[in-house]
Amino acid sequence: MLKLLRIELKKILTYKVFWILFGLYFVFLATGILLAEFIINAQVDQLNSRMPLPFPHVRLYFFPDIWQNLTFFASIRYVLIFPAIIIIILITNEYTNKTIRQNVVNGMSRHEFLLSKLQIIFLMALIITVLLAVGIFILGISHSDAATMQHMWGKFSFIPGFFIQVFTFMIFAFFTGFMLRNTGLTIALFTLYALIIEPVLYYFLKIPKFHLPNISRFLPVNSVIRIVEYPFIPSLKQMIGLNVQDSLSLLDCAVPMAYAAVMIGVVYLVMMKKDL
Repeated sequence: MLKLLRIELKKILTYKVFWILFGLYFVFLATGILLAEFIINAQVDQLNSRMPLPFPHVRLYFFPDIWQNLTFFASIRYVLIFPAIIIIILITNEYTNKTIRQNVVNGMSRHEFLLSKLQIIFLMALIITVLLAVGIFILGISHSDAATMQHMWGKFSFIPGFFIQVFTFMIFAFFTGFMLRNTGLTIALFTLYALIIEPVLYYFLKIPKFHLPNISRFLPVNSVIRIVEYPFIPSLKQMIGLNVQDSLSLLDCAVPMAYAAVMIGVVYLVMMKKDL
């Protein structure tokens, strides 16, 4: 197990594109999280200028709600697309550079190759989750008062929920990259589906005359987003009717995990029968 992980890490440590994309992802993520409260409150100020009764400013960085609020912003599909693209590049490069064949010639079995990729995906999801959790903890400590600090771990369960989101979304990307095996085509189609086609399909299925609103929750990418679907901002519920999510749903966590398991199974079957 560790031997396979060391082989994968050896490839990544010398791959500059990986580190550039990974760095850009964290810069984009950190910038979005730090500016989220400012951007929302700027919108509140604009709305208050036209309202007789002003709405209060949003507070994102206070315990325990900060765990939910910032995992929500970190799991928006436009943010998750970054680590997904990294995984697509890593898997498609194996076929472009024919390193997968070389690994098999050197003695690595096909299921070991698959296991090594899953280990990297797991490790990347874990690192992203831990860094986000540390950042949230620091922001929460610096913004919370004594009263809210007493409940600082109240919504920590959103952190493992975020891990499931990142892990399963990268599995989706891995599956797409494995099946298409072309970097540019895979990135284009995966991005098109995740950011455009599925959101359009989601709202199409929610049109009342189709009577299919519950099916939309089982769309692959939407099933990932639903784990942390809403931030906990009560004032926004009053303002625009935004739903407030109080906790994680086991069903919402199980659906993308089931998708991931099926995709891994398909990859395994194809890998066992198809030429590399």
